[in-house]
Amino acid sequence: MNNNFETFIESTGISFFYFKLLLGFAFSFLITYTAIPTIIKISRRKNLMDEPGARSSHLRKIPNLGGIAIFFSLGVCAPIFAYELFDRYKFLFASFIILFFVGVMDDIMVLRAYKKLLAQILVSSLVVIGSDVRIRSLFGVFGIYEVNYYLSVIFSIMTFIILINAFNLIDGIDGLAGCYTIATSILFGISFYRLGPHNDPLVILCAIIIAASLGFLIYNLSNKRSTKIFMGDTGSMILGFLLAFTGISFIEIFIAKNDDVFYYLQTAPVIAVAILILPIIDTLTVIITRIYHKKSVLSPDKNHIHHKLLNLGLTHRRSTAYIVAYYIFIIVVVYFLRHLKINQLLIVVMLLGFLGAYLPIILLRFKKD
Repeated sequence: MNNNFETFIESTGISFFYFKLLLGFAFSFLITYTAIPTIIKISRRKNLMDEPGARSSHLRKIPNLGGIAIFFSLGVCAPIFAYELFDRYKFLFASFIILFFVGVMDDIMVLRAYKKLLAQILVSSLVVIGSDVRIRSLFGVFGIYEVNYYLSVIFSIMTFIILINAFNLIDGIDGLAGCYTIATSILFGISFYRLGPHNDPLVILCAIIIAASLGFLIYNLSNKRSTKIFMGDTGSMILGFLLAFTGISFIEIFIAKNDDVFYYLQTAPVIAVAILILPIIDTLTVIITRIYHKKSVLSPDKNHIHHKLLNLGLTHRRSTAYIVAYYIFIIVVVYFLRHLKINQLLIVVMLLGFLGAYLPIILLRFKKD
């Protein structure tokens, strides 16, 4: 933004950072909230609806282009209010556009899995290689510290792809993907804020993501059929990509040892894993279950955590509330144990994650007995 404008805002006694933060949040929410009714109207008129399938938890056709509103909100607000990010990470916006295009194509036409994978490899490579957003060190996880450049690139690209697809898998019941995005973005946003002004653009990005998700949730959680909408692959891929981006950026802060960072957290990678634990654990448990039953790991089913809670007789909203509450519980535990040795903390995180994933199965067996 123009330096004169920044000076003018500062002269009013308002911090320019808070000015961008509040406006970014407000505009992001309003854009999503006002765009969705039009998207619902067009979706119904053109019959662009999500059909109930093998992995679906709904019984009727619902518009699934809510991700367009989320993209529109993020695509307008992030370059305006967090513009420094696009100077720092040159290929971030291009990756954003590619994911949007592929997501819309998939929501409307249903693309083959390999085409989506190729697009995800492309956008991940652009950000990892072109913008140098990558995991350079594991801080001693499994005894690994600094990672060779080429291994770092491969590992980081795989991390992006896994998290994009893992996030897509948790988007199976009303409110879960949106609430999880909000909780995760709040945690990362607070962390970036505490780690110094160098990270202000990341704080604003998190606020914009939160506001866009809130605007979407109002309709996603609606009980009225006429106003209900899903985010579709467009929304889930974009949000999964951005959560992976913020997670890796969080780890990078401690690797860089920036002068603005007032403390050095040895367990930073595990903290990031804890914040992103839900899609990671959900994907792992589904893969383990499919292998155990000798099924293809790519075959759709209803073995996700949210499906298990629905089998207990819970509603979509209660299932979402319990999952997010347990997820926050893990974060609280990890926060108080953050100064443990890194591998010990990783074991705690994974054990708590798997406990949450398999607890509904145990409860269901007791219920049947």
